[in-house]
Amino acid sequence: MSEKTNLTGLSSAEVDQRIKNGQINKAIDDQFKTNSQIIRENIFTYFNLIFAVLAVLLIFVGAYNDLTFLPVIILNTIIGIIQEIRAKRVLSKLNVMNAVEVTALRNSEEVKVPIEKLVKDDIVVLKTGDQIPADARVISGEVHVNESLLTGESDEILKKKGDELMSGSFVVSGTVYAVLEKVGKDSYISRLTMEAKAMSSIEQSEMVRSINKLIKWVGVIIIPLGIALFVQAYFFNDIGLKRSIVSMEAALIGMIPEGLYLLTTIALALSATRLARQEVMLHDMKSVETLARVNVLCVDKTGTITEPKMAVEKAVVSKASKMSEDQLHQLIADFAKNMPADNETMKAIHDYFKNGVKQASAIVPFTSVNKYSGVVFNNETIIIGAPEMVLRDQFDQYKDEFEFYAAEGYRVLIVAQYAQALNEENSTLNEEVQPLGYILLSNPIRKEAKATFEYFGKQGVEIKVISGDNPVTVSRVAAQAGIKGADKYIDAQTIKDGEYEEAVKNYQVFGRVKPDQKRKFVTALQDLGNTVAMTGDGVNDILAMKKADCSIAMASGNSAAVQASQVVLLDSNFARMPEVVNEGRRVVNNIQRSASLFLVKNIFSFLMAIFSLVMTINYPLQPSQITLISAFTIGLPSFLLALESNHNRIRGKFIPSVLAKAFPGGITDWLAVAILVVAGEYINLDHGQVGTTATMLLILVGFMVMYHISAPMNKFRFIVMLLSVLGIVLSIIFLNKLFALNMLKPRSIFMLAVLFCAATTIFRWLSRIMDGVAEVLVVFDQKGKAMTFADLHDSYKRGRDQIK
Repeated sequence: MSEKTNLTGLSSAEVDQRIKNGQINKAIDDQFKTNSQIIRENIFTYFNLIFAVLAVLLIFVGAYNDLTFLPVIILNTIIGIIQEIRAKRVLSKLNVMNAVEVTALRNSEEVKVPIEKLVKDDIVVLKTGDQIPADARVISGEVHVNESLLTGESDEILKKKGDELMSGSFVVSGTVYAVLEKVGKDSYISRLTMEAKAMSSIEQSEMVRSINKLIKWVGVIIIPLGIALFVQAYFFNDIGLKRSIVSMEAALIGMIPEGLYLLTTIALALSATRLARQEVMLHDMKSVETLARVNVLCVDKTGTITEPKMAVEKAVVSKASKMSEDQLHQLIADFAKNMPADNETMKAIHDYFKNGVKQASAIVPFTSVNKYSGVVFNNETIIIGAPEMVLRDQFDQYKDEFEFYAAEGYRVLIVAQYAQALNEENSTLNEEVQPLGYILLSNPIRKEAKATFEYFGKQGVEIKVISGDNPVTVSRVAAQAGIKGADKYIDAQTIKDGEYEEAVKNYQVFGRVKPDQKRKFVTALQDLGNTVAMTGDGVNDILAMKKADCSIAMASGNSAAVQASQVVLLDSNFARMPEVVNEGRRVVNNIQRSASLFLVKNIFSFLMAIFSLVMTINYPLQPSQITLISAFTIGLPSFLLALESNHNRIRGKFIPSVLAKAFPGGITDWLAVAILVVAGEYINLDHGQVGTTATMLLILVGFMVMYHISAPMNKFRFIVMLLSVLGIVLSIIFLNKLFALNMLKPRSIFMLAVLFCAATTIFRWLSRIMDGVAEVLVVFDQKGKAMTFADLHDSYKRGRDQIK
């Protein structure tokens, strides 16, 4: 690096000029929407357009009382805008505080510069673990670069002066000064980022994807159905323009889940901000749901189970060596004097073995492929590295000397002598080595590790430990951390292609794993029907993290791993994981419950609209009455219940689970109101009495559904129901004209009592049936295969017994 003295970097004036010219390494699209984008996207929605048209029609015919849905829609939109902007501000501040920085040479001084503040022609210092921020060219030094993120190949490529460095790759070993040639939109990483973001926008979480699909189908159905209802009412039933429009709009408003998408957006945004305050940053808000559904968690030993720091415990002389312990210590100290401390292992060796004196003629830097490094003295190479990679065919000959230490949880490095002088270009071991001794290192178990893994064990989340270390060592450490099945370990080098699925079925601990194998393990687990999360903090974890359903990085890891992940633990504390999982479960479970409340109304309105068309009768309710029902049996309780703590394990698919809970209420509502409408013709109930009675009936069934969905009741849920009842009572007493509610006649009260009793029975039996069906669907989903009749019967019985 002697050439560094000739480098001055850009001056402040040159940097300012390049910024003015737009030659800055700023991402071509921002991760966050602007405030104006958020406002536009919340206001100009398809359903807001529908509501606007419906409002115009009601104003046109003078039905001002039926505009009661407008304040709810406006309030929903305002809340959505405020919450999304607030979430954006919290997360953007978090991103600024945790922005990845690069060392750049400016005004002849090395300074830390955020990646997006780099400009063209900046000279940057890149060292082990750094991701290359823009397309660059080496001007001083040498590095080994891994371009696997670009090419898919994990081979390490030597880059010397004049060689090109591609953005998106990362430095495995060495240090260089490089000049940035293509920045921002011109760099290769920007094109990769755009492609990745285009893919991620398609790969939404199951819940969001299901809700979007549901809303899309509702949006398609309501237009032709609305036209048909209006035509029938106006042209065939001859009830006049005003009443025809009011009747049609009541049906459409009942079919639109206007608050469901808003509730989902707000719930996810609030989760992201809550996690941000707990030192957890989400690159994608929807990833919290994916993590909540994870049933297999892949972790590395170092940095996750153990502290990221490493310490040398002692050095042991090999039985095959004639050296004394002092001579071995001095030799390792000489090795350390010549080898840069550019990784945790070498830092630990530097801290323990000091006072080296010999000057080496050449060094062989450590690589993740070779798993050893070397120093050349007198045309011989002293090698320190993983025993299996250094000894190779001699491994069985010497393994009894050191496997005892590995079994005790130490990480063992061999110190060996190689009779030839190696170098960076020729670092392959072809001849036998002479073992001299062993260095024993250890990582202390994280204090919180045992409690964290116990939590996952209780939650049914299986832990797979995937590490590059000796499998015996990893197994011992995993056992100390309380991981179930830690004694089931295997050397990953013995696994052949096509055997990975069998391996992940039978083993919990995998040692001597190479970077490309981590991805194969994740793929095998996914092929077996698992939802997989991958934790990591190093460059060798990135390929697997990209492949996993959800990726979690430690902020203390290298910048490439942090940028590749969906979830970043800012304090690098794995004990945060239960909080993240619990937050995801709270969101998904509460939205799932609230979605059922919304769909009860939607199912009823759809069935009632079809019934009205088939029977050529008018839709019995008015828009204002639908608003009253929605506000206090759906809107208020769903938003309050979404705040509740709910850490139950997520079971089943989103749409089947929601529909299973919504169908009993929706069908009960439809049957009760349909009977009321038909019976009303025979006992001469006028339109006002039918509408009011139907409203009261739907409110009573709504509370019954709410109670069923909220069971078992607790203090918070009881208060929510009490507030909803209070809201209904006050509205009936003081706002009866606004909601088109008439004083019920004796015949109407009698019909209400009879139909509510009948509805109670209908709802109870339908709930038993649907809970049994839901249990069948959950078991089918978990087994991932067809079930026998006995499976179906047992699953149904479990669901039925739960209701009893």
